[in-house]
Amino acid sequence: MAVPNIRTLLEQFLDHLEIEKNRSLRTRTNYQFYLARFFDWAKSQNANKDVTPAGISDELVREFRLWLNRVKNGRGEELKKNTQNYHLIALRAFLKYLAKRDVKSLPAEKIELGKMPERMVAFLEATDLERLLAAPLKDGSEGKADVIRLRDKAILELLFSTGLRVSELAGLQKEELHLDRDEFSVRGKGRKVRIVFLSEQAKYWIKQYLEKRRDVSPFLFVAHDRAQKGRDDVDASGLTPRSVERLVERYSRAAGIPKHITPHSLRHTFATDLLMNGADIRSVQTLLGHASITTTQIYTHITNQQLKEVHQAFHAARRGKKGKG
Repeated sequence: MAVPNIRTLLEQFLDHLEIEKNRSLRTRTNYQFYLARFFDWAKSQNANKDVTPAGISDELVREFRLWLNRVKNGRGEELKKNTQNYHLIALRAFLKYLAKRDVKSLPAEKIELGKMPERMVAFLEATDLERLLAAPLKDGSEGKADVIRLRDKAILELLFSTGLRVSELAGLQKEELHLDRDEFSVRGKGRKVRIVFLSEQAKYWIKQYLEKRRDVSPFLFVAHDRAQKGRDDVDASGLTPRSVERLVERYSRAAGIPKHITPHSLRHTFATDLLMNGADIRSVQTLLGHASITTTQIYTHITNQQLKEVHQAFHAARRGKKGKG
């Protein structure tokens, strides 16, 4: 039986991701982009002919990795190492699919991901956090409705209370939250469900915000500035992740915080706060929805109380406890 061409195999693989693997449409779109980029590049190296499965070799992948390391994006910047790795992850998944179908190609295990530089975690110190959380209620922008200030306050409190990813927060619907309880379920990466917990502050401000709502949108947070004024039946659209990012950036500037703050900074702050107050790493992993403990361990180097105590006890001990000139 003839092997389908590479583009047909790609479509079949993407269908397999969506149906058998139950991956999201966003994941399908991302994999399609990364693999199409590889096939288009390979075609340009092969006299404008599509590469065959058998033609995917160690050498071809090595040359593609070199190209990825040198190519510039639309802003003239080199691709980040994690972006380069996303291409390789998609290609490995495709090769595993080919092997499952007994289509001869490069074994997936031949592709190793590039070494990633150690991640730096940006989190908020306590004073900066309090200024950021207070910023929406201090916003004196002319014409800004109370409902928008309450919405933004509730968003910031919810991000810090739960450690939600911005995409998870933007997709929340009112029916998913039961404010008479302190917890609710959220579907995160890989469509995995986890439990997150609400602080009293988050519950209070969400209630205040919802009491001001006059629309019938199912979304927990909506774009009030787009709704028609004076209408109680407006089905306002939900906020996009980018809208949430912009409002966090705006309030961090208003709070006088010098470093760049994003919704993910609040997720980092949530994790750091738990660890600094004695939470164990496995519990934090579960609360964040990390598939691997390795991902959660990026926080440990900034929260290691034992190392701090070792430093205080032994560093420059001969100089004495009092500072000397």
